[in-house]
Amino acid sequence: MSAHPPIEERLRAAFDARARLISAHDLSPARPPTGRAWGTRRIRRVVSAVAVTAAAAAAALAFLLPSGSDSPERPHHPAPPARAPSVTPHTPEPVPSPGEPRSRPSPSRPR
Repeated sequence: MSAHPPIEERLRAAFDARARLISAHDLSPARPPTGRAWGTRRIRRVVSAVAVTAAAAAAALAFLLPSGSDSPERPHHPAPPARAPSVTPHTPEPVPSPGEPRSRPSPSRPR
């Protein structure tokens, strides 16, 4: 009696027969595709390379050429450093109750 069940023996035999049908020629790489020499990917790459080159050239020209706002009579001075804002105590205004009319007294003249 065999060591394997009948279904497993049949599967092994089928896989073995299938494996014998494959040769080294079947495993060799396929030929490269033939057709148009310029594909859409290649065209997109060329167009994007031209666009990037044009943008770099425009940025270089903008950096190298003097701008019209800088004039020789008025030199450019850097802005002074920022200062901390002055802190003044703030007292919140009382919130009126729902029944009270909303009238505000003038802050400059106390009543």
